[in-house]
Amino acid sequence: MLTHLFLAISFLTRLPVPALGKLEPPDFARAALYYPLVGLLIGGLLCLPMLVFPHASPVLLAAILTVLWAALTGGLHLDGLADSADAWLGGFGNAEKTQRILKDPLVGAAGVIAVVGVLLLKFAALAVLLEHHHWQIILLTPLIGRILILLLFLTTPYVRADGLASAVTQYLPRTIAWWITLGGLLLGLVVSGAAISLTLLGFWLLRRLMLQRLQGCTGDTAGASVEIGEIFWLVGAAIIIT
Repeated sequence: MLTHLFLAISFLTRLPVPALGKLEPPDFARAALYYPLVGLLIGGLLCLPMLVFPHASPVLLAAILTVLWAALTGGLHLDGLADSADAWLGGFGNAEKTQRILKDPLVGAAGVIAVVGVLLLKFAALAVLLEHHHWQIILLTPLIGRILILLLFLTTPYVRADGLASAVTQYLPRTIAWWITLGGLLLGLVVSGAAISLTLLGFWLLRRLMLQRLQGCTGDTAGASVEIGEIFWLVGAAIIIT
């Protein structure tokens, strides 16, 4: 159990973990069950600056949290968002070309614009939430984003035969994953029904685009779903309280 938790932490964050030894493909699938818990860990770490600097300006705290957020994850999901944006613009409706661009490590103009836009929206929403002391929304944001990874893998075909995500989708314990996913969404509903509704709408639209262009998802589009889901959750909550 701890091995799978540490594997999830090492995959989704830049936090140090003990040596994990030899791993098999099913281990990566079982580790996926801990993605929401890792999201909660990230959310808890994001709350630390609020506790250490309780009287700091909301704008300054929002900037600190935005940078800390990217540092904790190593920009993993932002990279997936950038690759997805480049592929959507450069693929021109061609699935093969879209896949080729997704595998390209270089970032183009569309990717840069997407990342800047997401970081700007995240910063602005955090500033509003901090000003109104809605720390619980911030705490749950990374959890909601990683719940969407499970939801995507449970509902959408994976279109690549290789990669870690392929092992996750192939060996994922689906019944347990569904219960975890539904539990996380229910928690989001309790905290903010409007925000979780907007988040699910954004997920549905993004998944629809994946099916239209790729007939499924990839690791990069899974990363994009995390970032888009977090933005819809944060912005939805921020709009409601203003």
